[in-house]
Amino acid sequence: MKKINFLLIALILSVLACKNDKKKIETTEDAATTEMKVETPKKIRIALNAKSNSNVSGNAVFKEENGTVTMTAIIDGLEPGNHAIHIHEKADCSSDDGKSAGGHWNPTAQPHGKWGDEAGYHKGDIGNLTADDNGNGTITFSTSEWCMGCEDKNKNIIGKAIIIHAGADDLTSQPSGAAGARVSCAGIIE
Repeated sequence: MKKINFLLIALILSVLACKNDKKKIETTEDAATTEMKVETPKKIRIALNAKSNSNVSGNAVFKEENGTVTMTAIIDGLEPGNHAIHIHEKADCSSDDGKSAGGHWNPTAQPHGKWGDEAGYHKGDIGNLTADDNGNGTITFSTSEWCMGCEDKNKNIIGKAIIIHAGADDLTSQPSGAAGARVSCAGIIE
């Protein structure tokens, strides 16, 4: 009888031990799954430098999180009023006039236009920012149509440039919105 009680107690303890081990494994697996779902945000800060004999400078910060890239640009030295801001095709700001950055970034070969226009728009057509009476302007823009360092050439903004123009983008003129001289430039390089 003592042998049966001993075996019965051993069996019950074994079952309980297995149950506890199983719970520990599930908890560990759930924690691992949760960790895999957490995306580390990507962030790049670039300095905008004056071009075309202007005094326009500033900074732009790009942050990608959960499939959305948010750009915040803070610019100073502008003439009061509206100024176009675009992503251009090359991260090359070496020329004095900023033209070394090429044209608007347009990987899908669309006409120039207002962002989101059904008739088409360039992936680099951000729009306009407004400078106050002191020449300071700020813009924040978010989209899931950009990425930072992904393999999709139609979304990847790395290797491109940010250009600030002397005038406003009219959002219709082809191929670039008739925004005038390039007064500030910065390459987006990871």
